[in-house]
Amino acid sequence: MLFNSIVVVDDNEGVRVSLKYLLKKMFDKIITLDKPDTLLQVLDTENVNVVLLDMNFSLGLNTGREGLFWLEQIKKMHPQIPVVLFTAYGDIELAVRGVRNGAADFVVKPWDNMRLLETLRGAIERQREVRPLAEIEEEHIRTAIDKCGGNMKLAAELLGVSRQTIYNKLTQK
Repeated sequence: MLFNSIVVVDDNEGVRVSLKYLLKKMFDKIITLDKPDTLLQVLDTENVNVVLLDMNFSLGLNTGREGLFWLEQIKKMHPQIPVVLFTAYGDIELAVRGVRNGAADFVVKPWDNMRLLETLRGAIERQREVRPLAEIEEEHIRTAIDKCGGNMKLAAELLGVSRQTIYNKLTQK
């Protein structure tokens, strides 16, 4: 099955070239960027199925903070596009932080070709699943509560509803 397009953001030219060759089996269009500066503009103009995002772009840095920053920006502007994080400096804590911040998955370099393709396919297919509205609503409410440090009053203001509405939505089953 061919998907429309993918954006690969990685500062290593060898990685970009290798991925372009591998991903042509799965995507009609492969857009590669050596840094994320123009990523949001690309997402505004292209019909992208998934982003494969490196976690580190500055020489000598391997904390993953850059990738987490760009993940946040993508999720703010294009929450429907799944993002798979990609790094040579992976650890479980970084992977968990990425997924908690909205990443669809996490891949460590060097990668296994078949596993990478399946990870990308899974991220796209999960994004396409139709979920019950109540589930999406509850997830949105919990995200607002988390952003407000657990303060239900602030979360209610952020969502434009009453505290009672939030309580009712979270307790109905």
